[in-house]
Amino acid sequence: MDPITLDQLRVFLSVAQEGSFSAAARHLHRTQSAVSYAIANLERLLEVSLFERSGRRPALSEAGRALLSDAHGVIHGTDRLLARARGLALGVEAEVALAVDSMFPHALLTTLLGEFRETYPAVDLRLHVDVLGGVAELVAQGVCDLGIGSPLADAPMTLERHAVGPVTLCGVVANSHPLAQIAGTIPEEVLEAHIQIVLTDRSALTQGRDHGVLAQRTWRVRDLAVKHSLLRAGLGWGGMPYHLVAADLDSGHLVRIRPAPWGDAVYDYALEAMWRRADPPGPATRWLCDRIDALTHSQQSAM
Repeated sequence: MDPITLDQLRVFLSVAQEGSFSAAARHLHRTQSAVSYAIANLERLLEVSLFERSGRRPALSEAGRALLSDAHGVIHGTDRLLARARGLALGVEAEVALAVDSMFPHALLTTLLGEFRETYPAVDLRLHVDVLGGVAELVAQGVCDLGIGSPLADAPMTLERHAVGPVTLCGVVANSHPLAQIAGTIPEEVLEAHIQIVLTDRSALTQGRDHGVLAQRTWRVRDLAVKHSLLRAGLGWGGMPYHLVAADLDSGHLVRIRPAPWGDAVYDYALEAMWRRADPPGPATRWLCDRIDALTHSQQSAM
C-alpha cells in the first residue's frame, strides 16, 4: 500500500476549511484537478469517502468529520517536530522547567507564559509554583532549570544568582481588626499580642527559620490565597504582596499597618533568578530570565 503523505492531509484540511475544491486550489496555488487528485488518492488509501459530493459544494462526510481532528493532530505534530528540530540545531532547549515563587505577580506570570509560547512554540515549558526556599531547592536538585525566588542567606553554592525586579509588600489587617484602629507606627509589643499569619514552607533550606515574624502566636500556611482569606476575615495580621491586596485596600476591606520593626508600611521583597552553575541557561531559559527582569521592573516603575 502506498503511504499517506503530509501533502494529502494538508489538501484535505484546506478543502475542509475553504469549503470547496476550487477555493482550496486558490489557497494552495494549485489547479483544481491537482486538489481533486490528492483527495481521491487519500480516500483510496483510507478506504473511506471524506466528502459528500452530491450538492453544489462538497461537504464533509461522517468519516471526514471523524478523521478531521486526527489530520489536524498529524500536521500539528509534524510542524512542531520540524520547529523543534530547527531550534535544536540552533542550540535551543527542547524543554525548560521553571520554578516561580508564589509572591511573583500572577498577571506578570500569565503575560510571561503567553509570550514564551509565542516566542518558543516548540519548547515544552513545565511550571512549578512554590514558596520561600522551595524554589531554590527545586533548582538545586535539578528538577527545574530556572527559578525565580526569594534570596537566601545560605543558598546552595551550586547556584548562580541574579537579582531581578522586586515585589512590593505591605503589612495589612482587616478593617475590623483592632490593629486597624492604630494610626502610625505600631510597636512590637502591641503586635505580639495579636496572631500573625505567616507564610511558611517545608524546604530544608528554610526549615525552622522565620522571616519578619514578630508575634508570639502565629498561624502558618503554605498558600498565599489561604493567608489572604484569613487576613480578610480579620483573624490576624501579616505582610502581603501589594498586587494581591490592592483591590482590598481600595475597597477598604483591608487597611495598611506599619509594624515598627519593618520600618514602613510598604517595602520591597527582592527576587532572584537562579540556575545551576554547571548547567548555564540556554537561549529559551535566558529569554525567560531577561523577560522576567523587564516585566518586574516595568511594573515597579508603573506603581
